[in-house]
Amino acid sequence: MIMPRGSDQLLLPVNPLFIAFTLLLALAFNLLPLGRQPALPDLLAVALVFWNVHQPRRVGVGLAFLFGLVMDVHQGALLGQHALAYTGLSFVAISMHRRLLWFGVVEQALQILPVFAAAHGLALAVRLLAGGMFPGWGILAAPLFEALLWPLATGLMLAPQRRAPDPDRNRPL
Repeated sequence: MIMPRGSDQLLLPVNPLFIAFTLLLALAFNLLPLGRQPALPDLLAVALVFWNVHQPRRVGVGLAFLFGLVMDVHQGALLGQHALAYTGLSFVAISMHRRLLWFGVVEQALQILPVFAAAHGLALAVRLLAGGMFPGWGILAAPLFEALLWPLATGLMLAPQRRAPDPDRNRPL
């Protein structure tokens, strides 16, 4: 099998408990009472897109919809605002996951940036159509911060799957 250029080694299978842990940790960060800062990156969106790209059969659009409903209830937003944004985000990430894995981490971040921007734009459009207020121009910085977090998230979330660099008799993998 030909390995994509972006990956320099084969990875071990991911533990489903690790996927759940990272998603719940990102959700917990989003639930922190940090105030309503439009430039604050959405770590749950970053984690969802990461697992949509790397494990599309385990983390799909339905899970993104459920996390979106949780965020809608938490923020008191229009029910379905985050659910629609996360669902669209996950759909696009799953659609482009095979192509995206052929690139390096920096190139992946550049290709994910418009996807994050579209998700924020969709959530903003739903908010404005429902009669909400414009949160300010700081909302344009959130997708940029999320794309900048992509290499860090990739390094952290793939770390448990990396194989030992020098296999030996006691560690066959």
